[in-house]
Amino acid sequence: MSKTLEYTIEEDFDGKRVEVFLRKRLGASARVIKDLKFSENGLVLNGQRARTIDILHTGDKFTVTFPEEKGEMFEPLQYPLEVLFEDEYFLIVNKPAGLANHPSHNHQGDTLANAVAYHLTEKGKKSAFRSVGRLDKGTSGIVVCALNRFAAAAVSGKIYKEYEAVCEGVLSGEGVIDAPIYRPDPIITVRTVDERGERAVTEWRAIKNVNGRTHLRIHLQTGRTHQIRVHFAHIGMPLVGDTMYGKPSQEIDHQALVCKYCRFTHPVTKETVEIEAPIPKDWERILK
Repeated sequence: MSKTLEYTIEEDFDGKRVEVFLRKRLGASARVIKDLKFSENGLVLNGQRARTIDILHTGDKFTVTFPEEKGEMFEPLQYPLEVLFEDEYFLIVNKPAGLANHPSHNHQGDTLANAVAYHLTEKGKKSAFRSVGRLDKGTSGIVVCALNRFAAAAVSGKIYKEYEAVCEGVLSGEGVIDAPIYRPDPIITVRTVDERGERAVTEWRAIKNVNGRTHLRIHLQTGRTHQIRVHFAHIGMPLVGDTMYGKPSQEIDHQALVCKYCRFTHPVTKETVEIEAPIPKDWERILK
């Protein structure tokens, strides 16, 4: 379905071009602006089709209609999604550990993308799967799914997230791990700390110590693949249950890592969307 937004131009945008409004008020990307520009009735100013170079004035009536998209749709999978937030633009879910984010050669039809397709189909909605950031299969927590190209572009790189993890070893206070991450083999997903890699910065704060382990709150300044897992393994404190960078655990069958909190400004309502996920139930065995 197409989506229409109606605005009355305020003084802040008096004398500004339509393109400026689209970029600064809506956060629209160049690709979205191009789609609107060439879509019939995509941009309408005071009842007339508008160009991106047209000038706005206080009190003008400006309408933006996003065309219906034809993105890739995945085969629906009936799956009990835990929905944390939902509107016309976003679906935010609490992904469980063990569920892959996207289909791959190892996972076809049994991923979060498939579960989201089923959820939307049941509600009479249709959308390509656009997760703004992704979680490893063994990581649980918040995944923000944008329901159209505009929403995805508007919040890309603008979502603040915090994670929680349990690592082996005792840490106290807070600190920063600033170490470049490199992929030695382009075929294998394993990463390592190496000067040939890209800069990666992880901020951490200890919440509590339990049985020689540390429950942590973490914020990433950068978003490298496996960043948290690689960094804590690098300092000799791999995440509990991380078989790729540490060792197996009898208490938990995946890495103890959850995307716990996220916050962003909704590009349409301009309200703050703030979401917090619960601590996974299987963490009880490693935190008691």
